[in-house]
Amino acid sequence: MGYVSLTHSTVTRQIFGRGVVSMVTSVLFLGFLLLTLIGVPIAIALGCASLFVVLLLPHLNIELLVQGLVSGLDSFPLLAVLLFTLMGNVMSKCGISDKLLRLAEVFLANMKGGLGIVAVISCLIFGSISGTGSSTVAAIGMSMIPKMIESGYKPSFSGSLIASAGGLGVIIPPSVIMIIYAVSAQVSIIKLFSAGIIPGLLIALFLMIYCVYTARKEGIEGSHKVYTAQDKMEAIKGAILPLGLPVSILGGIYSGWFTPAESAAMGVLYCLILSGVVYRTLTFKKLCDLLVESCLLVSTVLIILAASVCFGRIMAIEEVPTQIADFILSVSETPWVILLGINLLLLIVGTFMETLAAIVILTPILLPIVLQLGVDPVHFGIIMIVNLSIGFVTPPLGANLFMTVQVGNIPFSTLARSIWPCVGIMVLALLLISFIPAISLWLPVVLYGAS
Repeated sequence: MGYVSLTHSTVTRQIFGRGVVSMVTSVLFLGFLLLTLIGVPIAIALGCASLFVVLLLPHLNIELLVQGLVSGLDSFPLLAVLLFTLMGNVMSKCGISDKLLRLAEVFLANMKGGLGIVAVISCLIFGSISGTGSSTVAAIGMSMIPKMIESGYKPSFSGSLIASAGGLGVIIPPSVIMIIYAVSAQVSIIKLFSAGIIPGLLIALFLMIYCVYTARKEGIEGSHKVYTAQDKMEAIKGAILPLGLPVSILGGIYSGWFTPAESAAMGVLYCLILSGVVYRTLTFKKLCDLLVESCLLVSTVLIILAASVCFGRIMAIEEVPTQIADFILSVSETPWVILLGINLLLLIVGTFMETLAAIVILTPILLPIVLQLGVDPVHFGIIMIVNLSIGFVTPPLGANLFMTVQVGNIPFSTLARSIWPCVGIMVLALLLISFIPAISLWLPVVLYGAS
C-alpha cells in the first residue's frame, strides 16, 4: 500500500467537503486532549487519536500507523538521546559532577551571593554535559540546597533558584530536547547546539544578578569558610579531567570531527574511564543499574516520538498545519504580534504538557507560520526550547519543581509561591531572545556562515 501522499487531503475535501476536514482536526486534538485529561499516557493518547482518524476516513489505512511507528524511530541522531542520558547518569551517580561543584565553590562561595552563583554555574556546567533539566536539578540540588540554607538563604529561594537554573540543561548544548526539535524540524543539530550557547549564558547571567540582588537585600554574607591556596589548587586539579568532557564533546561536534551521536558515544566512554579507572567509583553492578535506568528513561521518549510521527503524518495529509497557520495569520498581519502570540501559546502549553510531546506536536504546526514571518528555523528552535524550559518551573506540572521538592525537602506549595520572580527573569530573557535574533544566530553564522 505504501505511504499515503499529501494529495489525499484534496480527496477528503472532494468527497466529504471542508467540514469533514475540520472534523478531522477536532478528532485529532480533542481526542488527544480528552485521553490525556483522563490519565492516558501521552504516547497511547497520540496513537489512539491517530487511530480514530484512520478509522474515520476510508482513504486512510492502518498501515499508515505502522509505517509511522517504524519511521519515527528510524533516525540515527536519536541514538545521541540514549547516549547523552547515560552520560548524565554516570556523571551524577559516580561523583564526577561533585568535582565541578567543588571548583565553583572554592572560588566563588565567599563573595556576597556567592553560593547562589555557584549553584547557577554548577547547573550550567552540568547541563552542558547531561543534556536534561531534571537530572541537573537532582545532581546539583542535592548538594547545593542544604549549603545555601545553612548559609542563610531561605529554603524557598534556594529551591526556586536550583529549579530555574536546572532548565539550562535543555538550553545549553548538548541538549536532548534540541535533538528532538532538530529531527522534527529537519534542521542542523550542530547549528542548533551552537545557537543555544549565548541564550543559555544570558539566562544564567540574569539568575546570577538576581542572586546578588537577593543576598544584598536580605543581608546574606558569603560563606565564612576559608579556602586556602592549597584548597583551590586541589579543586583545580580535581576538575581538570571532568572539564575535559564538555570541551571534548562540544569541540568534536563544532569542529566537524564527530556527529552528535558519535560525540555522545565518546562522552560515555570518557565518563566510564574516568569513573571506573581514575576515580574507581563505578562498579559492574552500578553500571548495569545505570544502563537499565537510562534505557527506561529513553524508552518513554522514543515511544512518544514514534506515536507523534503517526499523529504528525495525519496532520500533514489533512493539511491541518496549513489551516491553523492561515487562521493565525488572518488574526494579525504584524509579525511581532504573531510572534508574541506564539510565545504566549508556548508558555501556556509548557505549563500543562510534557516538553517532548509539545515539541513533536507543535513544531509541524508552528514552524510554517514563523517561516512565513521570516524567522530562521534555528532561531525558532531556541525560542521554542526556552519557552518550554520555563514550563519546567511553572505550576502545576513543572517537572523541575517536583524534582526540587524531592531533593530539597521543600513543600511544593512553598516552592510554587516563590518561583515567580525566577519565572519573570526567564520570561524577560525569552523576550530578548525572541526579538533579537542575533542572540541566537550570531554564533552559528560565525562558525558555519549564513544558512
